Amino acid sequence: MSDITMYDLPGCPFCAKVRSKLEELDLEYDVIEVPRSHGDRTEVEQVSGQTGVPVITDEANGVEGMAESDDIVEYLEETYA
Repeated sequence: MSDITMYDLPGCPFCAKVRSKLEELDLEYDVIEVPRSHGDRTEVEQVSGQTGVPVITDEANGVEGMAESDDIVEYLEETYA
């Protein structure tokens, strides 16, 4: 199990942006696919307080429920690049 977990929705362009950065930085990460219906996204809502994706957690750095693809990409670059 990796330190980084990404909550993802297949086909989501914002999720693809984060996955691309994770792969560019050669980072190991786990993926949890969320349901298409926002009402069924209880797990990601518990982690981040909202139902949108992408969301990441990074146990190694105490990050719990970071949302917004631009913020995530910036965090990954600053922390792992």
